[in-house]
Amino acid sequence: MTATTFRIGGDLEVRRLGFGAMHLATDPGPAREAALSVARRAVELGITLVDTAHMYGGGANEEILAEALHPYPEGLLITTKVGITRPSPSEEWKLDGRPDSLRDQVEQALRRLRVERIELLQLHRIDPETPLAEQLGALRDLRDEGKIGRIGLSEITAAELAEARKTVEIASVQNRYNLLDREHEPVLRACEAAGIAFLPWRPVAWGDSGANAEVLAVAAELEVTPTQVALAWLLARSPVVLPIPGTARIDHLEENVAAEDVRLTSAHLQVLDRSAGAE
Repeated sequence: MTATTFRIGGDLEVRRLGFGAMHLATDPGPAREAALSVARRAVELGITLVDTAHMYGGGANEEILAEALHPYPEGLLITTKVGITRPSPSEEWKLDGRPDSLRDQVEQALRRLRVERIELLQLHRIDPETPLAEQLGALRDLRDEGKIGRIGLSEITAAELAEARKTVEIASVQNRYNLLDREHEPVLRACEAAGIAFLPWRPVAWGDSGANAEVLAVAAELEVTPTQVALAWLLARSPVVLPIPGTARIDHLEENVAAEDVRLTSAHLQVLDRSAGAE
């Protein structure tokens, strides 16, 4: 039977199927009120892992999660990401892994999320202009100060993961990965070998899985949606995989959560693996 929980960093237990908050609207109005309802419904449904980032609205996404969920229920993990900044609204977002900048972004996240410690803080992207050891060293210092609990990375290669682990313990990796896009299979294998949480972003290929004949066939047989098949496949793929599907609609949220109850047989998995050209 597929495990429904995972211990990030070996000790922080979460439900494997999480929620990506990126799509939540943050501007005033009905869409914002709907976003608050979606975030609250996610927790009502038992989700304990919520993903956000400094880049999502320049911190506005962190703020809306705090508005919706603070004071946070026990066991809820809100993980955020730093390392991409925009000096002003008129400028483009850019990679910024300078230690002072990372520290400032973490301090902002602490304030916006209304917490004293971020239990899982991920580097959104590696800044090629700053030595990796300096970027991770800054996060390690913040961890040692008690402002970060665990450190993760995003959109990296297996070689970069190995290099990062020379500087600091890595608790999670967040890379693009789904049934139809397995470019980062080597990274998943490295995470599995080391017991590192792997959080696939774009876990359902933005609906592309529904255009795949094999996925449609499995969904029809099980009387579920293609999205649920794609999420169930991820949960079956490896015990370290923690999908974080995002949505701004409660019906889609409930559909995603229900994917945890979808049981794929070995025959289903063989069909799906062949259809996507698995290694």
